[in-house]
Amino acid sequence: MEYLRWKLRPQEESGEVFAAAVLAFESGQDQRIKMVLEAAATDPVLSRGLISALGWLRFDQVKEHIDQLLQSLTHELRRIGVAASAVHRQDPGSILVDALNDEDTFLKARAIRAVGELGRIDLLSMLKNQLAAEDKDCQFWAAWSTVLLGDRDEALEFLKTLATSESPFRERALNLTLRVMDNTSAQNWLKEMSQQPDWLRYAVIGAGVAGDPVRIPWIIEHMEVPELARVAGEAFTMITGVDIAYENLEGEWPESFEAGPTENPEDEGVKMDSDEDLPWPDAQLIDKWWAKNKAAFRNGTRYLLGQPISPEHLHKVLRTGFQRQRAAAALELAILQPAQPLFEVRAPGSRQKQILLGMT
Repeated sequence: MEYLRWKLRPQEESGEVFAAAVLAFESGQDQRIKMVLEAAATDPVLSRGLISALGWLRFDQVKEHIDQLLQSLTHELRRIGVAASAVHRQDPGSILVDALNDEDTFLKARAIRAVGELGRIDLLSMLKNQLAAEDKDCQFWAAWSTVLLGDRDEALEFLKTLATSESPFRERALNLTLRVMDNTSAQNWLKEMSQQPDWLRYAVIGAGVAGDPVRIPWIIEHMEVPELARVAGEAFTMITGVDIAYENLEGEWPESFEAGPTENPEDEGVKMDSDEDLPWPDAQLIDKWWAKNKAAFRNGTRYLLGQPISPEHLHKVLRTGFQRQRAAAALELAILQPAQPLFEVRAPGSRQKQILLGMT
């Protein structure tokens, strides 16, 4: 109990809440569970750890607790119940529909997102009504779920607008939009984006999302730009499947280039390096690799990790890919099968393996 009290101090991060919540729900002791809920439920950041814990544990371990959350009179607890159900890809049924009409925008936004994750195409009309919502979270998730479920009209145009704005949803919008656009439109849009300095990073990322090898020479050019080199390398890998580190195509970090916070106390930049886990590509080596191998690729075809996109290949990526590659495959598969739940790549490995076995 003392461990839990220490872990649930308000200043703690969601990771600590995750650990404490797993222990509490595994114990089955009501007092411990109550303490976790009281400490984390009303804080959007801390509640992420709580939801992750409920999603990490087996559904039969937490089903009773999730049902209680879904029946709660408190909208914060209902939101956690809806989120936990969605993480397990378990449909809350009529409670999900009720949440779509709730006055609490946090609960409503999570329910709107869940509709897309669960493949509830029967609720498309309710989603489309939320495209004009005043709350930005509700508006984005309504567009995201609507497009994921197969409706590509007004919602797709809205996502395109977000992808070229300062929205916190910018990369999510880009990541879905380019996967559902026809290839000609996608390439024209990427060309337009690449001509705007503020959009250039997203144009490079987007080239990998779109998956057409026609842009690979352009991607290689941007490996020479330090600020873009690593995302350009990832875009190249997303299309070709080449592991830059494994194939000895890595370059050296430029001596004069700094990314993320520095050790200078007078430097006000505190933003973390979002590309720190990506290898640094050697543009010249990769250009030589492409010259030898480009005949194996066909312009105008969308590729993911070296193969044209198909359900069979996407299943393979889900089994063998790295996490961001697997997330891309899951999204592509949901687009191809809009009535099916979005595969949850963050679930425990044993659960994912079981689901994948059922998909083959």
